[in-house]
Amino acid sequence: MTAVERPPVPPEPPEPAAAPVPPVPPPATPRRVPFPVVDEIARHCLQDAEPETVHIEVHLPGVVDEERLTRAFNEALLRHPRILMREAPGGPGRLRYVWELTAAPDVPVVAFPEGGPGALEAARRRALAEAPPLDASPPVRLDVVRDPERPGGCVLFLVVNHTALDGPACLRVLATAAELYGGRDNAPAPAPVRAADGPERDAVPMPGGFARPAHVAPGRHREPHPGNGMLVAELPVPKRPKGAPYTVNDQLMVATALMIARWNRDRGRAPRPMRITMPVDDRPRGADMPIGNGTRLVEVPFTAAELDERRIGELLRTTALRTRALKALDRPQLGHGAALLTAPVLPVGVRAALTRALRRAAGPWTSTTLLSNIGRIPYALDFGDAGRAHAVWFSAPARLPRGLTVTTASTAGRLHLALRWSRTLLGPDDGARLRDLFEQYLHATEEAAP
Repeated sequence: MTAVERPPVPPEPPEPAAAPVPPVPPPATPRRVPFPVVDEIARHCLQDAEPETVHIEVHLPGVVDEERLTRAFNEALLRHPRILMREAPGGPGRLRYVWELTAAPDVPVVAFPEGGPGALEAARRRALAEAPPLDASPPVRLDVVRDPERPGGCVLFLVVNHTALDGPACLRVLATAAELYGGRDNAPAPAPVRAADGPERDAVPMPGGFARPAHVAPGRHREPHPGNGMLVAELPVPKRPKGAPYTVNDQLMVATALMIARWNRDRGRAPRPMRITMPVDDRPRGADMPIGNGTRLVEVPFTAAELDERRIGELLRTTALRTRALKALDRPQLGHGAALLTAPVLPVGVRAALTRALRRAAGPWTSTTLLSNIGRIPYALDFGDAGRAHAVWFSAPARLPRGLTVTTASTAGRLHLALRWSRTLLGPDDGARLRDLFEQYLHATEEAAP
């Protein structure tokens, strides 16, 4: 039987190649977010002479690789996209200031200035004098310099425009950059356990009245130029008796109050009541931490009679009751008046003029100073081959009428203190004297009976 030959089957025509998928174009208009209350008040009161910067200074034992750090920090910005923002343009007739959220930085963020003698002080001066602009995303800058005081080490200077962001939020972004750079866990350590409920405010003795609080007396070494000066110091973390009813934050508060009372007394000022502004931050410290200006401000009052160096133990207990009650308050970040002042009823130009006028009128009643205690740095800030941070300083703006801010943080078992002042009020020698007084009274809180 002869096999029947079949004609060959023609090959199937190839399927047409799929058309390339065009890239998704970025949105024509960036996402917009109205300024929150804190941002708007700060925006109204901007001054070129005294920029509102937050400075974060991180010391590492080793030197970071420039390319790796730049890549890690830029990736950290993308992981916290709320930091990628710029102020949308607009005139004084608009009803709101608005942030535009961008998909990437508008400008290079990480820089590596020349090192050498004086590099550290130059970076500090720049951190106080040059705020990152609001019209370019993000409103932060990271300068990295070799540490002349510790050969083989480097210092990261993260400079923040305080109109947009605060220190704890930007420290969270830096912790993410450390994790991306070093490949090691930088998850936050658990927060210290505190009692769940504070005492009722009405049950705590709170000095009231409308008396003008004490302000820091001018020093003898003031400078004729506006701007901020700063002094940083490393001190032991104050000891606290086991079971003491007060916290380290209360010890810092008492040391600050007594420091200013003594400073003013030595300059012939009559004793006056005092109010110290204290930021309170209830945000979580994990990767989902809200980014922005997230602290609320409370004011801790003292009568002139309470600021007695011979009764520090009693002052610590009173301060502890007040700070605990104030932290437990549920109130807007800057109070109800600020929320009313920023309501979008009048154009921003009118609201700005009104805010500045009220600020000037309220100057004599502004609090004595601001104490911002960051507390124990919750992140390892481990940069792999460059090592873990062994010192972290923060500083907050110090515009008049306060003219002085005190900022503390603890790292590696040490207390890192930054005194920042308006140069038209104090000078470097005055800052050194205030540091000595702060150290003296902080040590006195260790010796007071609980």
